Amino acid sequence: MPKVSDDHLAARRRQILDGARTCFAEFGYDGATVRRLEAATGLSRGAIFHHFRDKDALFLALAREDAERMADIAATQGLVQVMRDMLAHPERFDWLGTRLEIARRLKNDTEFRGQWSERSAELTAATLRRLEQQKERGRLRDDLPTSVMLAYLDLVLDGLVTHLASGRSTEGLEAVLDLVEASVRRDNA
Repeated sequence: MPKVSDDHLAARRRQILDGARTCFAEFGYDGATVRRLEAATGLSRGAIFHHFRDKDALFLALAREDAERMADIAATQGLVQVMRDMLAHPERFDWLGTRLEIARRLKNDTEFRGQWSERSAELTAATLRRLEQQKERGRLRDDLPTSVMLAYLDLVLDGLVTHLASGRSTEGLEAVLDLVEASVRRDNA
């Protein structure tokens, strides 16, 4: 049997992730059946599950990619910029519409909760570091603990994701994000 190159394996993995992202966005987590994943990726279930143990592993790989991308932005520009990117490029985040299904699984499935937490920890850590740095520079309010600001921004992020996933208008949301940003800044910053 011929040996498959690392480049070919990486390209196949990318193909699976891109197709799965589309499938999860269109059908949700539960609706993304193996048959639909096959159609979206153009590959057989054997090819898909050669690269990913199961649907959870595939879903969590997407979560990791997004968490890493968002963490990079949050670390250098803040979590509000992540939200601005969601408004500017909703197609990159459309699969996050599965958030309601994720919330249900987080509540009822301890194994999934642990795996999801591992994936989202990087974004949380990057956001926390950024908030602490900005606070040390005197740019953020000092009358609230950093943990409260982090929880606030997380809630805003969850609300934005839900808003975008519901297909509602994005008109005026940039101004909302301006308000969120202003609410955590010092008056003189």
